[in-house]
Amino acid sequence: MSEPGKTSGRPSGGGLRLRLPATSANLGPGFDAVAIALDFYLELDAEPADEFSITATGRDAERCGRVEDNLVLETYKGILVANDRPIVPLAIKMRNGIPLAMGCGSSAAGRLAAIALAVHFGQLAWSSERILHEAYLLEGHPDNVAACWLGGFVAAACDGETVRVAKVVPAADWRAIVVLPADPLPTSRARAVLPASYPLGDVVANIQAVSMLGLAFAQGRADLLRIAMSDRIHQPYRAPICKLLPLMLPLVGEHGILGAALSGAGPAVLVVVEGEKALGRASAAIWDALGGPGGAELLVCRFVPSGANQTNV
Repeated sequence: MSEPGKTSGRPSGGGLRLRLPATSANLGPGFDAVAIALDFYLELDAEPADEFSITATGRDAERCGRVEDNLVLETYKGILVANDRPIVPLAIKMRNGIPLAMGCGSSAAGRLAAIALAVHFGQLAWSSERILHEAYLLEGHPDNVAACWLGGFVAAACDGETVRVAKVVPAADWRAIVVLPADPLPTSRARAVLPASYPLGDVVANIQAVSMLGLAFAQGRADLLRIAMSDRIHQPYRAPICKLLPLMLPLVGEHGILGAALSGAGPAVLVVVEGEKALGRASAAIWDALGGPGGAELLVCRFVPSGANQTNV
């Protein structure tokens, strides 16, 4: 066996297949606290190899297929080194359905994939709770990683070395439209525009909204989503650099649209729609607000109750 942190030869043992959902965090007032899983995915098949390689298809395939400066590989190798395990080179087939740097949880899915690979090929025997905590430490907040790993609508907080999660399954008939602009937005830039403190009235308004948000999803209360997805903590400050948001908010309450909010830190916007039959008129209203096709993309999707799936192959 190689020394810890050194590249080992091709080991015996099987590969691993992973499927991790996209996520949308915050949903308006739930800043760094709530998120929901969506039905487009990061999928990987990995097996031991003589050297690292990635064959990538799907969104941002050229970037995802780079072996150097790759989030999944760098995180995977870092975890193995930190836990005194040899680095096992992998041949990875990747199918990416999650837009990068759009607020759809691509980094959370990538980091969780890396952790799952390290646990499997490094024989770490970590619990689900340990995996979530490590992902939280890497991501810096627990919302996206909790929704990606567990699925559904989650509220998450860190308690020492444990990520505490409450999960509910969203109403089965609700649908979502993720409105994607042409250009991505680094999370670091979206966080840089936030103030260091807030007026008391804005804080109270967000506490009221986020309290209602959890109950709206738990009880399937479509009538609550308009106010439950309102925010005064981050969206007003991000709207100038997330230009789709001011176009989407006036649509709430019309065309079957129940609520709208930045997806995570943006720039994408998550639009919640009352059901399958309303998707046509909701999409038409969105395109009309955008001034027609061109420069944006609509991803019609569902909320999913299950999170990451892994299978030995």
